[in-house]
Amino acid sequence: MSYCTKQDLIDRFGERELIQLTDRTNVPASTIDDTVVDGHLADAHGVVNGYLAKVYKLPIAPIPSVLTKITADVARYFLHGETAEKDSPVRMAYSDAIAWLKDVATGKVGLEAEGVPAAQSGGGQIAVEAPERVFSRNKLAGY
Repeated sequence: MSYCTKQDLIDRFGERELIQLTDRTNVPASTIDDTVVDGHLADAHGVVNGYLAKVYKLPIAPIPSVLTKITADVARYFLHGETAEKDSPVRMAYSDAIAWLKDVATGKVGLEAEGVPAAQSGGGQIAVEAPERVFSRNKLAGY
């Protein structure tokens, strides 16, 4: 299940940007290279699923729109690669997306989805074993 598609990237960032980022054969760039887009989308999905898997059973269904945005921002950053400058909107959107994913992974942010939360480790109770008490009210009564 895909959180973000090529069309989602076009709708959010424009066809021209995708052409410039993916067409590595034509000069000047004139077409979107689906192979490049699909590769970076797969990488972005892997990153998003890595964070979500800590809290939710995958795949998430239905897909919340926020996951489409987050995945698109990660994929766009991957498409830009090393050309994304430190304070550019692309890098800032990526940083915000990763921070949001970390919040989801730690439980600070929840998703409105039918995805079943992942099973938590442990039984939820603490078992304590200790030796018998050495001093008690009855043993100290004569002192």
